[in-house]
Amino acid sequence: MSVSLAKGQKISLEKPGGGQLSLVRMGLGWRAAERKGFLAKLLAAGREIDLDASAVLFAQGRPVDVVFFQHLTSNDGSVRHSGDNLVGGSGDATDDESITVDLTTVSAEVDQILFTVNSFTGQTFQEVEAAFCRLVDETTGAELARYTLTGGGPYTAQIMAKVQRTGTGWQMTAIGQPASGRTFQDLMPELVKHL
Repeated sequence: MSVSLAKGQKISLEKPGGGQLSLVRMGLGWRAAERKGFLAKLLAAGREIDLDASAVLFAQGRPVDVVFFQHLTSNDGSVRHSGDNLVGGSGDATDDESITVDLTTVSAEVDQILFTVNSFTGQTFQEVEAAFCRLVDETTGAELARYTLTGGGPYTAQIMAKVQRTGTGWQMTAIGQPASGRTFQDLMPELVKHL
């Protein structure tokens, strides 16, 4: 059963029947918003929007690794990016980009992983629709949680969620914080506020 996450809401990454999840996928899906009016046909060619998913790995408050479209696998091999989707999808429920995390092999020094989305091409989220971030148990394919990018907005990025170590395993927190920036590097000052 999937949980629709609200901003700031936390969920445990423990299996419903007990035990810890081992392999999770953070999926991102979106499509360009349909343009209306006189200029819609003229601007149709410019509708492609390149959203990028990134995962920044932190150890005691400092970034130690990142997974994004130019570095598809973390240094320890535990976090993998599916590859860059330059245009988004049809707006159905499928992931256009995803980042898979093997929680059992994440380097022991890493205590938090923050997931971000940014508009590499610079369009704001007002030009995006049907955008979501979801957490999936990769072992079973079950969707555990979903966070919907609602309301658009004049920003070009969002700090989506984080997974962090707890005394007994891992938990996920939905952040949903709008930000500005075309790359994860632009978001670093904002990311550290959520550690």
